[in-house]
Amino acid sequence: MIEVEGLTKYYGPVPGIKDVTFCVEKGEILGFLGPNGAGKTTTMRILTCFMPPSSGTARVKGFDVFKDSLEVRRRVGYMPENVPLYTDMPVRAYLSLVAELKGVRGRLRRAAVDRAIEECGLQGVNGRYIGKLSKGYRQRVGLAQALIHDPEVLILDEPTIGLDPRQIIEIRRLIRNLKGERTVILSSHILPEVSQICDNVIIINKGCLVAEKSTPEELDASLKRSNQVFLQVDGPSSAIISALKNLDGVLSVAQRDEVAGHINNYVVESMRDIDVRRHIAATVADNGWGLLELRSIGLSLEDIFIQLVTEETHSEVPLENSMQGIQKAAETSSPEETT
Repeated sequence: MIEVEGLTKYYGPVPGIKDVTFCVEKGEILGFLGPNGAGKTTTMRILTCFMPPSSGTARVKGFDVFKDSLEVRRRVGYMPENVPLYTDMPVRAYLSLVAELKGVRGRLRRAAVDRAIEECGLQGVNGRYIGKLSKGYRQRVGLAQALIHDPEVLILDEPTIGLDPRQIIEIRRLIRNLKGERTVILSSHILPEVSQICDNVIIINKGCLVAEKSTPEELDASLKRSNQVFLQVDGPSSAIISALKNLDGVLSVAQRDEVAGHINNYVVESMRDIDVRRHIAATVADNGWGLLELRSIGLSLEDIFIQLVTEETHSEVPLENSMQGIQKAAETSSPEETT
């Protein structure tokens, strides 16, 4: 549905993106992840025909974004980070105007407005002025204007920015409901948002892709240098740590938190190709300690993001500084955050 190959954009002598290549299948929700200023918005503006690339190609359903821009615009709905809403217009009148501008006319226009209002949950506010709406409802209006001409592709740039937690949940639910019906590219620097909504992710930093399209699970498998196990045990901490360190394949044992009395949390790191959970359980049982919890810890999307961006950021600094950054990122993620 979307094919991007060697996409590059320069702002004067400064590259905004460099040699970006990826594809998005029909019905897929792709997370476009990166820190602020990484090149996400530049890529999206090229895909939506707001600006041409300096080099490379981008096609939407076979149509080139530069040579066939009108055909691309007919098939793409775009919600920019700051949606240019007309705040002095009622919701329905604004959506009717947008529909007309996008070539939806006559009886089809009214049907399109009704569909967008229902799809985005605007029934209760469709007669109110946009300027009087909450931030959450204005984001809904922004999503509705992107959907008004029933596009096959939806490109959303930071759709939940500035929203409170309840509004974020509502917008995420609206986007998830689009899955399968439309192809969606979702740009965000909010990691839980991407992991909860998207089928696959790509990660960009300083204009370059630092992670090709993968699921979070695939990124975890490719980046994981060792296995980690979280356990909660009722027993003497010094004896527990000593016993676990003596198990074959164990690289380190760290005590995390004291829960109550002799109950403590531990993280055991082992060699990548060795699963030590069975041996941990047997050791705890043989010593008469109480095993309250035992589970593997995978890399969260946040861990993956920090690791990749840290490596990219420090690629031109001494190796020991780069490794310190990665180690610090790992140390600051708690077991409860890595699921």
